[in-house]
Amino acid sequence: MIKFLKELINKLRGLLGKYDVTFPYVIAIILALIVVIGGINIFVELTDTLSTEQLSNYDDKITDYIISFRSPILTDYFTIVTQLGGLYGYIVVVFISAFISLVVFRKWKYMVQITFVLALSALSNLVLKRFINRARPEIEHLVTVETLSYPSGHAMAAMAFYGFLIYLFYKFKMHKLIKYSVIFLLTILIFSIGISRIYLGVHFPSDVAGGFIAGAIWVIFCVILFNIIEVFRRDPKTPGGVEKMDAIED
Repeated sequence: MIKFLKELINKLRGLLGKYDVTFPYVIAIILALIVVIGGINIFVELTDTLSTEQLSNYDDKITDYIISFRSPILTDYFTIVTQLGGLYGYIVVVFISAFISLVVFRKWKYMVQITFVLALSALSNLVLKRFINRARPEIEHLVTVETLSYPSGHAMAAMAFYGFLIYLFYKFKMHKLIKYSVIFLLTILIFSIGISRIYLGVHFPSDVAGGFIAGAIWVIFCVILFNIIEVFRRDPKTPGGVEKMDAIED
């Protein structure tokens, strides 16, 4: 990602040589926003179909299929999993991430980035829920819920938070078996959290799909934004640049 952004910035700088050295970064951020807008359009398209009978039928069929597997063991599993996608679960994971970031990798920026992604997801979810104003499914709820339904906050935060952790682990230099084992487990966790909301009766499948899409949009945007900031910070041509561009690695 950083190598691609380096090349993009250098090409933009060649085209816009007479402008301020920071202008190519402004263009790069605008391009990132265009990517986000494209993702938002997909999200809006899904949102526009919420009241259609066809989507309602799909929601009902998928929900009926998933809850048909209800059992004491699965209920315990999905209750635990859904807590990992809730407030207290994220508090624990954030503290663990902080320890790993500051003690193991000695990089405080990872902690800042993780917190930013989670906060952005949570705040945008609250806004979207109030704007769309969709009620919860009228079936038995196996856990207590108080907010509105669409998009699923658990699914959105899981995709944004754990999805960003997947990106970080993919980026870290470590033993491949450990790296890909963690990525696999985090992927299973993301989808388990989404399924748990349907299984527990508190979300429609379309709520979860909408949450995943919205969360993925923020992951993509944040990854691009953080990498642009990193290239800017190390660009000797910009104010405060500390390293040569060629020294930046993925």
